[in-house]
Amino acid sequence: MAIEIGLSKKEREAIARNLSVLLADTYSLYLKTHGFHWNVTGPMFNTLHLMFETQYNELWLAADLIAERMRALDVYAPGSYSQFGKLSTIKEETGVPDWKAMVQQLVDGHESCVRIGRATFKLADKADDQPTADLATQRLQYHEKTAWMLRSLLR
Repeated sequence: MAIEIGLSKKEREAIARNLSVLLADTYSLYLKTHGFHWNVTGPMFNTLHLMFETQYNELWLAADLIAERMRALDVYAPGSYSQFGKLSTIKEETGVPDWKAMVQQLVDGHESCVRIGRATFKLADKADDQPTADLATQRLQYHEKTAWMLRSLLR
């Protein structure tokens, strides 16, 4: 069945390409945050263990919202590690860094999500796609605030 929601196929596909990167970055950041939650040690253990748990739960829920927006645009969402690996701008961590390096990597990851969220907002706004613009705004607010909170631990 054809979709007619006031956005051309070209607009929907361009927006979905950005959403695919945002989804891959969100999932990659989720996985990294969850791994850090399991493996953090040191004097900040309790604080970071609880903080990371809150963050990975939020990221898990956000991935679903992003994927479902893609489907509302009639574009399939990527859903495999290999697809996410090709799309994500966030580097995988295979080791166990100290807590400060964990926090720095998460700051970098949230800032990556801010950059793709901002680019997605611009595309959505230009296409008059309010639902995607709203989603991008919400993701920007979350990632900017979380990066700030994490960054404050390093000062």
